[in-house]
Amino acid sequence: MNDPVHPLSIGGILLCGGKSSRMRQAKALLPFGNSTMVEHVLSTLQEIVQPIVVVTSREQQLPALQNAMIVTDDRSEKGPLEAMRVGLGRLPKSCRAAFITSCDVPLLRTAFVRYLADRLEDYDAIVPFDGKFAHPLAGIYRTAVVPTIERLISADRWRPRFLIDEVDTLRVDVEELRTVDPDLESLMNVNEPSDYQAVLRRKQK
Repeated sequence: MNDPVHPLSIGGILLCGGKSSRMRQAKALLPFGNSTMVEHVLSTLQEIVQPIVVVTSREQQLPALQNAMIVTDDRSEKGPLEAMRVGLGRLPKSCRAAFITSCDVPLLRTAFVRYLADRLEDYDAIVPFDGKFAHPLAGIYRTAVVPTIERLISADRWRPRFLIDEVDTLRVDVEELRTVDPDLESLMNVNEPSDYQAVLRRKQK
């Protein structure tokens, strides 16, 4: 990436195609500050990475998103792995890796993204871990993992964890990430109404 405004040589992928079944309304469109949740997360990403690919499901409604490429995941019911494949595959050849996140982490911090990017080195991926639990949608993946994703999908192995275990992944303990995000707010995703209220309260502090 040559634009000096954006210091990281990686792109961003924002996944928006989830069903939001526990929230009972589209998480991407939930109000957050003066915009929607998807707009807020996109704005945070735009502070530090580019280009950004937004992956949505076929019938999903989104607000007008500026300076982002919008692509469709036709198999969103299968989970995020296909969306990851679609997003990584649409990045320009000059972009060798991307931070992947979802639209429901409105407290994402740019310092969190930078910390992971600075440690990527020659790994295929870098993913936060809390014990044995992975946070696959808060990690950085090289575009070179797309063939592995395609092979996993062909074998009907749809979980992102299969990808993490298959490629050369640097596992970063979440406690290490507290140096840049003390309360690990970048990992606080919104699945239920109570989660939404919790992040709203944190924003007001």
